[in-house]
Amino acid sequence: MPQPSGQTRFATIWNMSFGFLGIQFGWGLQMANMSAIYEYLGAKPDQIPMLWLAAPLTGLIVQPIIGHLSDRTWSPRFGRRRPYFMIGAILSSCALILMPNSSTLWMAAGLLWILDASINISMEPFRAFVADLLPQSERTRGFAMQSFFIGIGAVVASALPWMMTNWFGVTSGADSGAIPTTVRLSFYIGSAAFLGAVLYTVLTTGEKPPADLAAFEAAKKQSAGVAHGFGEIVKAIREMPDTMRELALVQVSTWLGLFCMWLYFGPAVATNIFGAADTKSPFYQAGIEWAGVCFGAYSLVCFVVAFLLPPLAHRTSRKMTHAICLLAGSAGLLSVSVITNPTWLLLSMVGVGIAWASTLSMPYSILAGAIPAGKTGVYMGIFNFFIVIPEIIASLGFGWVMNHLLDNNRMSAIIAGGVFLAIAALLVTRVKDRAEAAA
Repeated sequence: MPQPSGQTRFATIWNMSFGFLGIQFGWGLQMANMSAIYEYLGAKPDQIPMLWLAAPLTGLIVQPIIGHLSDRTWSPRFGRRRPYFMIGAILSSCALILMPNSSTLWMAAGLLWILDASINISMEPFRAFVADLLPQSERTRGFAMQSFFIGIGAVVASALPWMMTNWFGVTSGADSGAIPTTVRLSFYIGSAAFLGAVLYTVLTTGEKPPADLAAFEAAKKQSAGVAHGFGEIVKAIREMPDTMRELALVQVSTWLGLFCMWLYFGPAVATNIFGAADTKSPFYQAGIEWAGVCFGAYSLVCFVVAFLLPPLAHRTSRKMTHAICLLAGSAGLLSVSVITNPTWLLLSMVGVGIAWASTLSMPYSILAGAIPAGKTGVYMGIFNFFIVIPEIIASLGFGWVMNHLLDNNRMSAIIAGGVFLAIAALLVTRVKDRAEAAA
């Protein structure tokens, strides 16, 4: 309920965003561990991008469909977005349990398709959820709170294998080259956290019914059917606001940079910094675990910085704030190439964490003020295209780049990621923020 000042209570925003804590367990565990899991099961560096195709391709297909469906869903008992939260959480939790028990490369790749499709079912409606429940003036707060939970969830999820080894004394318990016990236990914990956090939001946060329920039901009947739904998505793409088109270029470059990092950071740390000769070396697992700690470090920075972004954006602008943060991320990734002491990687991750916090909130805050009412879900889903399309391009083509241009040097991929983030920082200065322009 609103406070007397008219501002939404902190606890309300906390509750509506808490489910992102669980969602990030799903993303954090796979980002920190999937490349290593693939290499444990025999994949070569130039094969890794193609094996990651599941994440972007499922997002490309699932998010706009779920966004369109959730825009047209209403139940007095279950609401609009919450049924999708729960379905995705249940499916994701099952996939997280099965993933670390993969015995072959094809099995791990297949489970990643299931996991990512399920996570996307939960995640897309959460973006629209904030826009549904908060006024324009408070959406930056709402998306910043999501960034906070994304950050804290990723801290724990990314560092779980390292914590298992160094805090709880769990040994790998697996033959050399097999998926370690520490990774399996981490995925089991992530499964429980995902389902529990989403369930908390479902039980603590209600949803507002459509302002005109009769008109909503009439429009829903008129738009029934797969063909009509597809047509609505295509129409929305054609009528995309200019601000969204400008943000698209920023997102493409940003996520190319981030995808380079997620694909190769762990193996780069293990081989280039820890000096592991192959996946059977004890230095490899130590490097992968430390890379997980580094991912946790940038996520820790993310949830601290998340609360500083709204006042910074208020003092400058959302565009300037995002550009500064992206440049910090670029500097962080570029610095990895000159580091020889693993501890110093934590400093590099400060810059990455700043960029990550802004990437999770500022583009969505800018976008929310530019899209038409009643189409929040479908446009948030379409906006995801500009995350997944560059990832699909990287999945299909970066293996060739690694093999023919970068000599399968994982560190070169990290440098490329830093360059992409710098380009994104330049592109964001061209974006027109309608809400700030009207103020």
